[in-house]
Amino acid sequence: MDIIFDISGTVISQLQKPTLAFLLGGMMLAALGSKLAVPEPVYKFVVMVLLLKVGLGAGISIREADLASLIVPAICAILTGIGIVLLGSNTLARWKGVSKMDAYATAGLFGAVSASTLAAAMAMLEEERIVYEGFIGALYPFMDVAALVTAILLAKLSAAQPAKATLPEDAVATMTMDGLASGLPKRPRPSDKEPAPHGLVGTILTDTMQSAAISALLLGIAIGVLGRPETVYASFYEPLFRGLLSILMLVMGMEAWARLSELRKVAHAYVLYGLTAPIIHGFIGFALGIVAHQLTDFSAGGVVLLAVMAASSSDISGPPTMRGALPEANASAYVGASTGLGTPVAILSIPLWIWLADMFIGL
Repeated sequence: MDIIFDISGTVISQLQKPTLAFLLGGMMLAALGSKLAVPEPVYKFVVMVLLLKVGLGAGISIREADLASLIVPAICAILTGIGIVLLGSNTLARWKGVSKMDAYATAGLFGAVSASTLAAAMAMLEEERIVYEGFIGALYPFMDVAALVTAILLAKLSAAQPAKATLPEDAVATMTMDGLASGLPKRPRPSDKEPAPHGLVGTILTDTMQSAAISALLLGIAIGVLGRPETVYASFYEPLFRGLLSILMLVMGMEAWARLSELRKVAHAYVLYGLTAPIIHGFIGFALGIVAHQLTDFSAGGVVLLAVMAASSSDISGPPTMRGALPEANASAYVGASTGLGTPVAILSIPLWIWLADMFIGL
């Protein structure tokens, strides 16, 4: 019972923090039918500044970090992204009545990372004065790309399987006068062949890296590593961070409520997945974070953020990537489940990871 009271107390205290307060405020406004709206250009500017801030901070820390201390968490991030998609392919994708294409797209979004959720967790840790590695933001693209690539490849392979011609069991091949075997599937022409696997992977990687969110993040990391942006970082990005984050959370709250209605168009499986997957995925990230802690003294705050990244679902880079790579997938399924349910659950679960890190490692 003490554990339940501790978690409940932590959740209540976190609900009073600006980050979650603006998220819930946005959901409340949308539920009441408010006409409040943030212009799309403003929203894109906010996202760009936040990602640049995260990237710059990560790049500055990478420049001063021990390479060995970064490699292990990066590997854990990659394994987490791939593991989440594989788990989805063996659960949601096998659910009766659920389209495999939709399921893989959904698993890809849940395996990828929400930059805003990560930023919210960083803000919470900073408010609690919990230390974490500055290069945590650099783990974002490792998990993000690994999950998206894995999901899209599995979806493409699944879609190609039914197209393969099969020979009936009772078919008998007989030779005709022209020397052709009847009853055998025709050999596909070169123009009918699917792209080579390595070519497909290269295309997916290119599209992902060129997305607005990943581009801003990677640019910030590159400038942080190669340049000396400390002055502009301290005078512009750092002071604006929390204010812009509150606007982003307000928008996300309104969008999350609006997209809840989209789940009516899909199977109830997505509701169950959206409510439970973030917690299960967070435990995967937390477990691998503990491994990194044991191997490289990865901080407790870092373990929390790795769990948060695993629990989160992509709300910026993932949807456009999926729409481009898997246009046949139902957007109302993967966007509704991830943004409508997954993101609020992931953010509300942050206190759980903080409590577990304190229990297993000590903050």
